[in-house]
Amino acid sequence: MTLVTKHGIILEKTNNSFENLGVFNPAAIQEGNTVHLLYRAVRNGNFSTIGYSKLEGPLKVIKRYNEPIFFSETPEEFQGVEDPRITKIDDTYYLSYAAYDSINVFGAYATSKDLKSFERQGIITPKFTFEEYSELIKNNYEKISIHHTLFYDLYCRYKLERLMKGKIYVWDKNIIFFPKKINGKFAVFHRLFPSIQILYFNDPSELTVAFWETYISNLRQHIVLQPKYKHESSHIGGGCPPIETDLGWLVIYHSVENHTKHLIYHASAVLLDLNDPRKVLGRLNKPLFSPTESYEKVGYVNNVVFPTGTALFDDELYIYYGAADSCVAVASVNINTLLDELKNQ
Repeated sequence: MTLVTKHGIILEKTNNSFENLGVFNPAAIQEGNTVHLLYRAVRNGNFSTIGYSKLEGPLKVIKRYNEPIFFSETPEEFQGVEDPRITKIDDTYYLSYAAYDSINVFGAYATSKDLKSFERQGIITPKFTFEEYSELIKNNYEKISIHHTLFYDLYCRYKLERLMKGKIYVWDKNIIFFPKKINGKFAVFHRLFPSIQILYFNDPSELTVAFWETYISNLRQHIVLQPKYKHESSHIGGGCPPIETDLGWLVIYHSVENHTKHLIYHASAVLLDLNDPRKVLGRLNKPLFSPTESYEKVGYVNNVVFPTGTALFDDELYIYYGAADSCVAVASVNINTLLDELKNQ
């Protein structure tokens, strides 16, 4: 069994107005001995922007900005930009995030050459109402229950569009770029509740309504992982960007357990085929780690560890995560031990 070391909290909220409610769910990108953290910063009213911190080595904070480096600009981002992940392909950084308008959540991304200025590339996930989605997915009923779709039961029961006075779209989030193209195309994880799917494209202009109609009509073909174990009884979603190893793509993802009176967010691990990530080579049947510490169990949202970035120092894999939707914490594992455990599953 892989030993997980928890290193505790490295970032907490401050008195700065943009992050006075909480800081968590950090994107992480490593460059030598430096780790850049681009974290979700929340201010009063639950408005989210993205803050920046620089680490020397895996744990030592040496710089932190007093204002956000990325913030809302579009109507779809009215309530904030949330839960960033970051990947570098060639000389370009790909910052993916959830755009939240206070009702709907869409997956979007921006690019940068220097982690200072960012160019928005826009929303890349579909915009389908629940009725439209239900019609498209009907051929998948045997494998994917529409009643597992986020808010579907409430939507049908109360017609949320009337209550919330706005059009309700099916949420698609946890957008995560692979760190290299696969078969010449961008490869991206996303999450139409309750599973993790994969998307391929050459250019975002390809992601038209017609593209998504075909994609969702054949959703089963695009699923990488579905909830399988007890600790995944509610749903799963992408966590950290995939890590390329000789054995396959190592993926740290989040899994959510339906407990008696609340949800529990765990960190989980899987090994996927390098050429076809839909092929699972090994998957832990228990969480890699769970909320056990006070800062993980009590916060703005209790019982949450939400992994969103990694850095590798020697053979130790450091996992950066949001704890209880309140702070940024770090855990680490020996990557070789974890890979051995996965390949023997």
